[in-house]
Amino acid sequence: MHNRMIKRHDQPSILIHWFNAACWFFLLATGLGLISNPALQPIVQWWPKLMRDLFGGGAALLKVHIIVGVVWAGIWLIFIIAGIARYTLPFLKQIMTYKLPRDIQWMIKKNIQMTLGYKNMARMVKLLGWNGEIPDQGFYNAGQKAAAVGMIAGAVVLVVTGVIMAISKVYLSSAQTPLVQWSITIHYMAAAVTFGILLIHIYMAAISSEERPAFISMFTGEVPEEYARHHHKLWYEKVDI
Repeated sequence: MHNRMIKRHDQPSILIHWFNAACWFFLLATGLGLISNPALQPIVQWWPKLMRDLFGGGAALLKVHIIVGVVWAGIWLIFIIAGIARYTLPFLKQIMTYKLPRDIQWMIKKNIQMTLGYKNMARMVKLLGWNGEIPDQGFYNAGQKAAAVGMIAGAVVLVVTGVIMAISKVYLSSAQTPLVQWSITIHYMAAAVTFGILLIHIYMAAISSEERPAFISMFTGEVPEEYARHHHKLWYEKVDI
């Protein structure tokens, strides 16, 4: 039983996931390179110069950043529309469906368990009147659902503010300068928040040993049956094995 594999992701889902990841990292790298003010640079001070040297100057770097952003948003729009019934609506239903008592418990217990271990978690949650069992989850756990909602919201904000910034010099008048200034500020804030979510996602999916099968499944499309039963029991019980 422990070695049997269960289908979790199909090929289009895997491809769009890694396309998204590649675009996110590229846009983050080039976006940080566009911050020329040292006081606002959140990472090493030499990064903007490195990026500008690689792409032949600030103007070229900005152009590449915009082009990749447009390609990223365009491919996603096509995927969302073309896969409305097979991917988009089922995905949105999954990440927007919450059982608050169960999911709140999962978030609290899982965070304590990952930092202090199962035994300490079980002792601590007794103070709240809970048992030491981590609540069963569906295809996505509560943390993954919250992260997905945050990433989608961040992506929408980044696209909208990015479009405003990109067209500002051509289509917007000086009277609309405050709109552009606010867009720049909000764009940076949304990028920071989504990057924070991305770091948590990377840790949980690629670094945490518990979730390693989920990371591998983003290449193979399959997870071990025991992993599915233990971490996504509500989904596992519905799977036709």
